[in-house]
This record gives sequence, structure tokens and C-alpha cells, in this order.
Amino acid sequence: METLDGTSWDIVISGTGLQQSLLALALSRTEKKILHIDKNGFYGGSETALSLQEAQEWVEKIKNTPSRTFRNAASSGQTDQPSSGAHPALSFSRAYSLALAPQIIYSRSALLQFLVSSKVYRQLEFQAIGSWYIYSSRSSHEETSSPRGDARPSNAASEAGTLLKVPNGREDIFSAENIDLRAKRSLMNFLRFVADFENQNEQWDSYRARSLPDFLADQYNIPQELHEPLLALTLSPDASESTTTEYALPRIARHLRSIGVFGSGFGAVIPKWGGLAEIAQVGCRAGAVGGAVYVLGMGAQSISNVVDDSSNDTRSLQIRLSDGSVVRTGWLVGEEDNLPQDVEKSHERRTTERIATHVSRSISIVAASFSSLLPPVVENAPIPAGAVVVVPAGSLVSTDAEGTDSQHPPVHVIIHSSDTGECPDGQAILYASTSATGEKGVVLLKDAVDRILHCLEEQPAPTVLWSMQYEQMATTSPVVLSGEENTNTNTDGRVMLLAPVPLDLALDDRTLESVRSVWERIVGEENNGFMVFEDREGAGGDDGEEE
Repeated sequence: METLDGTSWDIVISGTGLQQSLLALALSRTEKKILHIDKNGFYGGSETALSLQEAQEWVEKIKNTPSRTFRNAASSGQTDQPSSGAHPALSFSRAYSLALAPQIIYSRSALLQFLVSSKVYRQLEFQAIGSWYIYSSRSSHEETSSPRGDARPSNAASEAGTLLKVPNGREDIFSAENIDLRAKRSLMNFLRFVADFENQNEQWDSYRARSLPDFLADQYNIPQELHEPLLALTLSPDASESTTTEYALPRIARHLRSIGVFGSGFGAVIPKWGGLAEIAQVGCRAGAVGGAVYVLGMGAQSISNVVDDSSNDTRSLQIRLSDGSVVRTGWLVGEEDNLPQDVEKSHERRTTERIATHVSRSISIVAASFSSLLPPVVENAPIPAGAVVVVPAGSLVSTDAEGTDSQHPPVHVIIHSSDTGECPDGQAILYASTSATGEKGVVLLKDAVDRILHCLEEQPAPTVLWSMQYEQMATTSPVVLSGEENTNTNTDGRVMLLAPVPLDLALDDRTLESVRSVWERIVGEENNGFMVFEDREGAGGDDGEEE
């Protein structure tokens, strides 16, 4: 298509992030005329995956022009340093696929169900997340000789600290030799409760707003040293005393209920080659097969109602694109970063009412296999491609702006091995995150990664080859704009605003709920075929083969 000027569309989707791409997938069988644009020159939006060179360029861009979503980016390490003898070095740029928003996906996630019902799962490959670990600042000798009944340390330990393997269900609890019988009995009683906690409100209702450790100690007499392993399963960004029972119980239940759904010993997966960016790419391919037109490097600059609409066409919006062309559409959907500023300003009241969350993230390319942290969880289970390490609150030295010691939130590190296809053999990617921001967040992330590397018994010693740090912001809930609140631009409720994907470490099902609500508004609530597709004729069941 030489120019978009003067063209008409049923829907314009702005941005190719996860939600917009899933919407394109959901609409790919509706025979609607769709224009899918992105102001960036790459797919995936905030969930994109970048090559090493692209990541370096992205850091420089955010340094110069912070966005509504990202800020305070920095990197360290030489991308063009050659290998020297026994010293490892980075590979070529395209050997890496670095995810800006890495998330694990539990096997009972609604997303996986819809990827199956829409048939696009055939274009994706998922790999297992294996064990959960907790970092302890005590040495391996102290952990081994501890009389308190801690979980048995893994063989990944050193005098710099220890990584303790979190029991992964009933079998691990029964086999743990240094959890005493009374503590095992208490844990088993709690696990039986969690399996059906929704129907036992009388046991925990009064603890909803109280901390999970209070509930564990008061109701189940679980020793304090076993609180952190249970808190690790929640992936909470907050310290233990700030993680409420109401927040924790459904997340512990999600973890335990997911184990064994797709195979023995694991309950969570990650998409190979680029995390959520791979799912976004598949959604966009399905949209293209359905007839959507894709244009990268093209943004929406302004929007207005069609002035002269004598034809009563439902395509009543005019959008001026960044190249000056004007298109007509019935609906415009996107995130705040991808919608015209006049629309954003007209909804400032709604926007400010939403709660924003911030996290500090780092991505580290490490010369190490991490094989000691990635054994099969049980016999005949697949070799995991990832593991989760939780560095609990208070286990690192943290300083505030005045340089004095202060408490810090937990740090979570998700390890991706080379089996994910995100880095060459013999290397791994460490994705770290914490709710602390500013300089404190930078220090915590670096300290956590360094401590984990010091715990490994691998030769040669693990080396960080390159790393980047940045802060990310997202709002907590999706918002659909209504006509009454859109009077400044007079678009009659045909502009729909999606909040960014929540910054949780595990993909939140609210992401799919948001996409479904927009889909229903476009196609009609009476249509109950959301992402339920039959195989296309002659496509071999793979939409991508028709391209």
C-alpha cells in the first residue's frame, strides 16, 4: 500500500503490545477491516524482546527521551569485546533476545487456554520453569547445621550465602530431612486448606488485611523459618509484613494447582525465543492472515469526529497519522502511550484515579550454564529452562539517600538458560526486579545478582558480560472510555483505552479480561466465540502458513 491517506477501516489498533496483538488475534476471524499501527519500528511494545544492539539503542533512547512507561535506563559492558583465552565474551547481536517485561505463565492461565482454542499454540514453544529458591545470607555451613528446620540447601552454596530450594509440594515436604515432623504436619494442614480456601472463608476472613505470616503462625502454628518459602510462591513485591493474606492465598493456590497440568514436577512455563514478545508476534501474524494491514513506525497524532457524515457510515472517526495522512475508522483501540495526546488529556481525571506501580528491572547476560539450579524437578520430568530465585526483604545491605542502613523490599530473579533460545550455549539471562526505585533499586538489583552468582559452584566462575537497568511503570487496571466521558473529542465512545499489562512476575488473567471486554464491545456481547476458532482450510491448522 503506497499511502494510507483517505482509506477507511472498521478498527484501528494502535500499538503491537501483548494486549493489542491478542485483540488482533481475537478479531482475525471476524472479516473486519483492520489497520494495525505502531509508532515503534519493532513489534511487541512494552513486552518486546530486543537483540543486543537493539537493547543498547533502546537504552540510549530512553536516556534521552524517557517515556510514560520506561525511564532511568543504563547499561554496562562492552558489546564488541572479543573473547580472550579463557575469558568468555558476548556473541553476535542477534544471538540474544532480551525481554523488557519477562513473565512466567502458570499452566492454568486463561491465556494458554485461549492459545489452544484459537489454534495458534502450534506456532509457539513453551519450556518449563523448574525450582524456586530462596537466597540466605548465611553460609552453607550455617544452613546445614541449623537446628531450626530450614529447607535443605541445594548444592549451589558458598561462604557468601546459600540458595535454599523451596519445597515444591507435598512430596518435597515429606522427603525434607531437616523439617521436623511437627512442622511437616502443620505445612500439610495448610496445603490442604489452600487447595479449597475459597470455600473456607470462616478460617481466614478475619485475616484478609493482616499479613500472611500472622495467619500462618496463628492458624497453623507454622514456624517462622518456613514463612519465607511460602511467601516466595506468591511472588509478592512487598516484604512479608506487607503481604496480606488476601493477596497471598490465591497466588499460593495458583502455584500448587498448576503443578502437573502439563507434566510432572512443574507448574509454570515461559515461551521460547522471546517471552511475551513471541505471543505478540503470533497474534500479529494471525491478524495479518485475517487481512489486517500492519505498518510499523507509524503513530496516531490526533483524532476527531467526521464533520460531514451524510452517508451515515459507522466509520465516524478521523485519525491523523504521524506521516500526515488521514484515515477513517469505526473504532480506535490502544494504550495511553499509543493514543493521541488530545484523547489522553480529555481523560486526565480517569487516568489520575488509577493506581500506578513502579518496578526497577535489570537484565544480565552471564557466562554460566546454571545447571546446578536447573535439574529435573522429579524423575522423568523435562529439564527446566528457567528457575526463580527470591532474595527476601532484609537479606541484602541496603542504604537510603543519606547512606544509612534501611529495610528493602524483596528482589526476584528469573533465570533463563540458553535452552530458551535467548542467548548462546554456555550463557544465561538473569531478569531481576524489585519494587524499590531510584539508586536504591539499582544497588539492590546488582547486589542480588552478584550474591546469586557467588552461590554457584561452577567453573570457571560466572561472569556478567553485559547488563542493563531501567524502571518500568504501569497502571493497575484497564479502562474502557465511554462516550459521556469523551466529550472533548466527541468520539461517541468509540475510543477504547487499554491499561498496560500488569507488572506482576506471573502473567495476570486480567490481561485477557481486558482484551475480551474490548472484543465484546466491537463484535457484540451476544457473540460467545472469543478466540474459539476452527482450523482454516488448507492451512494445516497453522494460521501462519497462509502468509
